[in-house]
Amino acid sequence: MSETPQAQTGAAQVPPQTRGQEEMTAPQAPPKRRGEAPPPEPTGWAGWVVFASMMMIMVGSFQAIIGLVALFDSGYYVVTENSLVVNLDYTGWGWTHLILGAVAVAAGFGLIAGQMWARVVGIAMALVSAVVNLAFMAAYPLWSITVIALDILVIYAIAMHGRELKAEAY
Repeated sequence: MSETPQAQTGAAQVPPQTRGQEEMTAPQAPPKRRGEAPPPEPTGWAGWVVFASMMMIMVGSFQAIIGLVALFDSGYYVVTENSLVVNLDYTGWGWTHLILGAVAVAAGFGLIAGQMWARVVGIAMALVSAVVNLAFMAAYPLWSITVIALDILVIYAIAMHGRELKAEAY
């Protein structure tokens, strides 16, 4: 008896009409690079990251407004320039808040887009914002405490769950 080539190699005998159907129905996973972990599944915390990015945009806008107020109307604040923690006139504080606000707004938009640089800048800006508002607390206490609390929430959301926003883009 002569054996067919398929029987000699031990390959499973599949009728020719079903061979093509199996290949078409098999799901194709995207190729992974060696050592690359699959992207994490987004959880409910992805919403918190969007919240953090919106807070960064909002707080950055508020920082810019406070900076403009300090530049144009230094009499608005509770204390004089000499009573601040850091001996700096309101013009210096105004420029500081205006620059912090602009960078925070840019990082907030970058965070929504899932950019890694925005995560790093966002955490750094929230940290700097909290320290600056701690130093500015004598001039506007309620505002400073509110911004510090929001900065802490932003840092937590970005540091712990910032990657999940990028995972939704896959």
